[in-house]
Amino acid sequence: MTCSRRRFLALAPGAAFTARAARADAYPSRPVRIIVGLSAGGPTDVAARFLADWLSQHFGQQFVVENRTGMGSNLATQAMIASPPDGYTLHFAGPTLTIGPSLYKKLPFDFLRDAASVGAMMRVPDLMVVPASLPVRSVQDFIACAKANPGRLSMASSGVGATPHLAGELFKSMTGIEMVHVPYRGSSAVYPDLVSGRVHVLFDNLGGPVLALIGDGKLRALGETALTRWPSLPDLPAVAETVPGFEVIVWYGLFAPKATPPDVIATLNRAINAALADPAMRARIAAGGGAPMPMSPAELDAFVRADTEKWRRVIEAAHISAE
Repeated sequence: MTCSRRRFLALAPGAAFTARAARADAYPSRPVRIIVGLSAGGPTDVAARFLADWLSQHFGQQFVVENRTGMGSNLATQAMIASPPDGYTLHFAGPTLTIGPSLYKKLPFDFLRDAASVGAMMRVPDLMVVPASLPVRSVQDFIACAKANPGRLSMASSGVGATPHLAGELFKSMTGIEMVHVPYRGSSAVYPDLVSGRVHVLFDNLGGPVLALIGDGKLRALGETALTRWPSLPDLPAVAETVPGFEVIVWYGLFAPKATPPDVIATLNRAINAALADPAMRARIAAGGGAPMPMSPAELDAFVRADTEKWRRVIEAAHISAE
């Protein structure tokens, strides 16, 4: 009688454990798709491609980034959730995952229920920047100016419900000031009006073009949005030094469909954390203004849940909706 290896594993003592170990060792045996819900060339896409390149070299299989834009990146999330839970379709994303459930009232999925956390990659703060012509030089000066001119200062953002918008809403609620929200189609569209003084403040990602404009003297940075001073900008105060507890962090992580085998998730998590210990990857992250964010799947899951609740409170208090 012939007995295939698969049949032998099914009959042998400890077969279930051995089969799981074999599956984890074999993963990945073919290319892996990483879906990104934002356009190519943006900060999320660039970070995803850094990680995909490292994983491709580490595993000897291609990790291919696929951009699928639409509905605030929710189309990408939906595509990942609807994929077979085998580890061959992953989702690289950030705060859009934790903002979306409150911003969009009729999503066809529940991310916390339908997705599994795999591993986090990096985090980066926003910078609070104003036109060089605005006569304020600190966060406290800006608050005083806004209180002396209620409703006359304008807060620009890259779009309704985007992180810069919610950072501004959080700042308003924690300081008691009034500002007019002016949404644009992406941060790059904001800068000409911000430099000229037509709008008065923007909270934007440290990894964007903002540092060059600050260096040219066209914008002034008042603070950064981590809880403590950011290592690459030690002379720039944290906004939280003036507004205790204020924190806005842009983060990126990798996710999979809920029923993805735990051993596959563990294999990916170990690889991601190994990537974050690699000096070359750390240098790439630092060049984008960020810091590595190694986490276990359980730690990332807890982080995502807490971030979802944080933005739910902000969105509901400000009566924001994308629909």
